[in-house]
Amino acid sequence: QLQLVESGGGLVQPGGSLRLSCAASKFTLDYYAIGWFRQAPGKEREGVSCISSGGGITNYADYAKGRFTISRDDAKNTVYLQMNSLKPEDTGVYYCAADPQSFRLCVPAKYGYWGQGTQVTVSS
Repeated sequence: QLQLVESGGGLVQPGGSLRLSCAASKFTLDYYAIGWFRQAPGKEREGVSCISSGGGITNYADYAKGRFTISRDDAKNTVYLQMNSLKPEDTGVYYCAADPQSFRLCVPAKYGYWGQGTQVTVSS
C-alpha cells in the first residue's frame, strides 16, 4: 500500500513561514507527479501547487505564486512546499497526493494516492 505522510504544519502568525514535507514510503516518488492541495473548513479541496516527475514542470494557484515554492528531492523520497508570507486565508488542512504519471493538472481528481493531511493555521 502506497503511503504518503505530510508533516510541518502548525500555528504561525501572519507573515510567517512554514515548510511542509511529504514523505513517501513503500514506493519511490521518482516517476510520480506530486501535488499539494488544501481544504479550508466548509470549502472544497483545491490545488495549491503541483510538480511533475523530475521536477521540470511546476504550477501554482494564483494565490500561491510568489509566496509558495514546491520542490522535490527524489533521493530523500520527499516533496516540499515552502510557504512564505502566510495569510489567515491560507488556513486549512494541507494534503499531498501522488499519481504515477509524469505530469498531472493540479486538480484533486487527477491524483490517486493521498496522505492524511497536516493542519496549517495562520493566526495572530
